[in-house]
Amino acid sequence: MPEFDGVEDFPSESDNLARIPFAEKDGFAFASVAPVADFEMFAVGYETLHEKTEAGLKLFATREYEVNSHWALYCENYLEGFHLPYVHKGLNQIVDYGTYKTELFRYSSLQTGSDADGAVAAYYLFIFPNLMFNFYPWGTSVNVARPVSPQKTVVEFLTYLTDESKMDTGAGADLHTVELEDEAVVESVQKGIRSRFYTHGRYSPTREQGTHHFHRLIAEFME
Repeated sequence: MPEFDGVEDFPSESDNLARIPFAEKDGFAFASVAPVADFEMFAVGYETLHEKTEAGLKLFATREYEVNSHWALYCENYLEGFHLPYVHKGLNQIVDYGTYKTELFRYSSLQTGSDADGAVAAYYLFIFPNLMFNFYPWGTSVNVARPVSPQKTVVEFLTYLTDESKMDTGAGADLHTVELEDEAVVESVQKGIRSRFYTHGRYSPTREQGTHHFHRLIAEFME
């Protein structure tokens, strides 16, 4: 810094550029302005699927969707397989609803859906508050829900490939259709919660563990 000769205790740490906590995993970069815990605490679920991405991923496509709902409602929908047989008719023919399970970690949750033969069709990893990793046989779809307003969210889709030949098969074959089906439900819920007759609902103990976990984290960070 020119013309600062003789300034006492200069430069100090506060004069330097801010250092943002940063972590890297399999080519993905993670940063937080004010982390509440080490990255490893958020990446517990990711570690269980490390082998899915360690071989390397190639960015194939990006896309953004505007959803007319609060960002948390979009995440709620992602966090439960309850709606699978009723909303996603095509996906339900691939994923056996009866095998759907959810594992909870401190700041993340992992949903696993298998096909009729018992093979894993997809892993759905949610990292609080708004990051989603979807692991399919062809690669990984990363989704980020970005708040725009209390009634609008932009969801970014990043598609990374490991095996392009499998793109048209399995649970990840038609993500666009699945996304539009989800958006229709989420936007309907956005309208419903504005009703003066709505207060709150109950949780399904077998199908909404992820949603309950998400709500508890929101409540924790709002205190």
